Amino acid sequence: MTIETGPSSDPSDPSDPSAYAAARAALLDRPGLTGRPRRAALARLTDDWLAGLLAAAGVPSSSGASPSGAPSSGVALVAVGGYGRGELSPRSDLDVLLLHDGPIAPELPERIWYPVWDAGAKLDHSVRTPAEARAVAAADLKAQLGLLDARHLAGDGALTAALRSAVLTDWRASAPARLPELRELGRERAERHGELSFLLEPDLKEARGGLRDLVALDAVAATWLADAPRDGLDAAALRLADVRDALHLATGRATERLSLQDQDQVAERLGVLDADTLLRQVYEAARTVAYASDVTWRAVDRVLAARSGRGRRAGRPVFRFVGAGRGAGAVARGAVERRPLAEGVVEQDGEAVLAQAARPAADPVLPLRAAAAAAQNGLTVSYATVRRLAAECRPLPVPWPDEAREQLVTLLGAGEAAVPVWEALEAEGLVTKLLPDWERVRCRPQRNAVHRWTVDRHLVETAVRAAAMTRRVARPDLLLVAALLHDIGKGWPGDHSEAGEVIVRDLAVRMGFPAEDTETLAVLVRHHLTLVDTATRRDPDDPATVEAITKAVGTLPELELLHALTEADALATGPAAWSGWRASLVDGLVARAAAQLAGGGVAPGEAAPEGAAPWARPSAEQERIAVEAARTGGPALSLLARAEGADPGSGPMGVELTLAVPDRPGLLGTVAGVLALHRLTVRSAGLRELDPVGSGPVLLLSWRVAAEFGELPEAARLRADLRRALDGSLDVSRRLAERDAAAPRRRGIPTPPPLVAVAPAVASATATVLEVRAHDAPGLLHRIGRALDGAGVRVRTAHVSTLGAEAVDSFYLTDPAGRPLTAGRAGEVAAAVRAALG
Repeated sequence: MTIETGPSSDPSDPSDPSAYAAARAALLDRPGLTGRPRRAALARLTDDWLAGLLAAAGVPSSSGASPSGAPSSGVALVAVGGYGRGELSPRSDLDVLLLHDGPIAPELPERIWYPVWDAGAKLDHSVRTPAEARAVAAADLKAQLGLLDARHLAGDGALTAALRSAVLTDWRASAPARLPELRELGRERAERHGELSFLLEPDLKEARGGLRDLVALDAVAATWLADAPRDGLDAAALRLADVRDALHLATGRATERLSLQDQDQVAERLGVLDADTLLRQVYEAARTVAYASDVTWRAVDRVLAARSGRGRRAGRPVFRFVGAGRGAGAVARGAVERRPLAEGVVEQDGEAVLAQAARPAADPVLPLRAAAAAAQNGLTVSYATVRRLAAECRPLPVPWPDEAREQLVTLLGAGEAAVPVWEALEAEGLVTKLLPDWERVRCRPQRNAVHRWTVDRHLVETAVRAAAMTRRVARPDLLLVAALLHDIGKGWPGDHSEAGEVIVRDLAVRMGFPAEDTETLAVLVRHHLTLVDTATRRDPDDPATVEAITKAVGTLPELELLHALTEADALATGPAAWSGWRASLVDGLVARAAAQLAGGGVAPGEAAPEGAAPWARPSAEQERIAVEAARTGGPALSLLARAEGADPGSGPMGVELTLAVPDRPGLLGTVAGVLALHRLTVRSAGLRELDPVGSGPVLLLSWRVAAEFGELPEAARLRADLRRALDGSLDVSRRLAERDAAAPRRRGIPTPPPLVAVAPAVASATATVLEVRAHDAPGLLHRIGRALDGAGVRVRTAHVSTLGAEAVDSFYLTDPAGRPLTAGRAGEVAAAVRAALG
């Protein structure tokens, strides 16, 4: 061992602890030696010292198997755990195993351990035979993980090699039982220490996404059952290890917690601009590790499920595809099972993947469509799919096509299920590609004890909270987008609310929102703190307090949106940001502001007066088919197909359908059922009465629908089925029930319960307004229409919208004589619709 020593040390005596301590100190102070080279050099220095201690104790050394006929020492010194991996941080423990295959002198371990303790090094030591080591490993997973990194230091190399081989064989044989245990250890650590990506004072080793998870990934790879995605993983591991080194040197302690008071010193040692930049780098590395862990454990689950025979999910309808060289749609033994989710997207092995016919390069909406379909079905997007989308999809055109905006809202509306999907998109840079301003808030720490998340994760969590409040507002799409963007200004200097208003105006135009919606989003972002600040800091009885709110929002719909956003923001911030006291203050202020805006009339969330959203004058085509229906006494319709995506031929196809029919009961539900039967999703619909020739009312229905899986039904077949349904020869309800029974859908994700409410009488002077807000589902409008028909009421006018995955519908109802319903009758109708929605 060559050691630079001070004048008092004896370099010829490895048992002299001062020699190692001096050499170690000199190595750590050597200019220009940092990071991985320094850790490797410290490991080599320690290797030489421990080998010298073993030799001084009278044990000969060999580097491998003994030559033929040469005697074996029967003793080996083995590095395990972190030391076994050949890298030592400045204050790392020395994990050492004294391995022997026969009797050893009782004093031998002490002649090695005592000099280590005297040198001030922390030692985790054991003395075992190979059989004992394997027995301990079989009983203790942590011991087995340490032995997976066993590395020979000195003594009988053949003994170490035999142990390594046996331990790896044992590990691979026991993997099906041990891997779930390893995963559970990771979950327990995450519960105790949190997620490294979001903590202001993270534990670099134990938190989720930390150094322990890297060890677990290596252990999984050693089973040969699965391996982690390696892109960026080595760089992330290097960054975390370098930060730990700097932390050890800055504090002089073997600590793994990056405390606030140490962050500036650590940043300075690493040559990083400041503590915030340091935390962002740590967070980025941790997210890489955490995402790699998620991908790896899903792969492990698939392998173990296949081995246990659980790979096939009983009772689920699937399409089976086989490779090239066989007939299209052929079914073969071992074929991959796939279930369609959306155009270009299927489920396979519990993940959303691209369909074989998907064309990412020609379909820029596909990343959002895949993400929305995955989240709404409680899945995530597979690693290979996300990488392919990132590599092949070109940016969305500006402004975005309508479908892109709808798919983003659908993704956000999935609530908790959206989080892993969003993380998958972000891991491959797809979020920043969609929203360039996201880069400024990504991994940005919030140095405020109230906040539990980084800025970007707080925005996602606010959208999660808002997804549970979509029944409270008439525009759930604006609520969800405002929740996602309300703190987007925190990446810029100055008041983040003011900066965010400027940014969101640009983003809203980029997303294709109309001017009125853009203005609403800007108001929400600019004033997302106004309600809680005003409620807690101003006199609630002062008229000026209420006036400050009414000037900020201006309308009842904006007030209800701001109220929901305020609560979602506070709940996503942390437990200290929202309380019963704060909620009561905000609720009281909102109630007073609502009364002032409504003049004592309609409260937030209730229907606007009938004239607030007037119908446009009928087009020439609408008048033509209305006259035709009145003249023939039968249905008349027109169909116009159009591409929903950015390019013709890419993305799902849409239909604009106009239908005129002489007034009859059950019309709305019947037509909606035919559309559902043809797998057409209703995006918007309207119903109103016309009397084109003075011979009696004709109902005019205008629909905008999209093909669920991209292919439109034949127009002639759709017309024929509409006619058959209207004349009673096609039982739509029975056909839908048969289809659902034959192909039951995935249960999906938890959603807020449907809201069915009767608006106050001021909503309309001539009809009773029934509002329905529900999670969209195939046949939803058909069920509502059947319930209204069964209740014996007429639907005089209807306004139907699907905003993302949320249906927001209003129905203007009368009794058969054309009069508004009585209060009791209206309640019965609402109850019937509520029961139909289940």
